[in-house]
Amino acid sequence: MSNAPREDSARQRFRVTHPFHPLFGSEFELIEYRQNWGEDRVYFRDAEGRLQSILASCTDAGGTDAFVEISAGRCFFRYEDLLRLADLLKEKKA
Repeated sequence: MSNAPREDSARQRFRVTHPFHPLFGSEFELIEYRQNWGEDRVYFRDAEGRLQSILASCTDAGGTDAFVEISAGRCFFRYEDLLRLADLLKEKKA
């Protein structure tokens, strides 16, 4: 996604779509979309008015994740993520 100003002046909103995120289902006004340290992030103001950010991939602002679209809710975990989790659990056990 571009960080250039948008041509339309309408305020944009996004929704938190990651099923395990504590803000799942919440909708916010998009303040800014930018890349920090190699990650796309969206910036918004929380209920207290503080500036917050979240990974764009956890929202509908980041576009549709191909894995999520193809799995159509049948699988919440990617194969690679499960392998990494298994490795972490093995390390913890040792």
